[in-house]
Amino acid sequence: MQGAFRALADPTRRQILKHLSRHEMSIGDVANRFDITRAAVKKHLTILEEGRLISVTARGRERFNRLEPEGLKSAADWLGFFDRFWDHRLDDLKSAIENHEKKSND
Repeated sequence: MQGAFRALADPTRRQILKHLSRHEMSIGDVANRFDITRAAVKKHLTILEEGRLISVTARGRERFNRLEPEGLKSAADWLGFFDRFWDHRLDDLKSAIENHEKKSND
């Protein structure tokens, strides 16, 4: 999971994932959407692959990159564990507001 979070830490890689969520793309297709070198795109794709967020398939001389939702699911599941902390705090805030309003109306 550490590799997934490393990959997600970079805004360019997050944008690449958004593009790949629509359809698989070659390195050139990805590079055309960014103002960075093809070599830089390749490095980003390698980190995404190491994080198991994308898979790469070779077809002839081209390598096609595809989003792997299962890699994102494990990161989302881990983060989801902490939702309960937000839910608890939001419930406390709601109660505090309701108590304040009740006191103001009395």
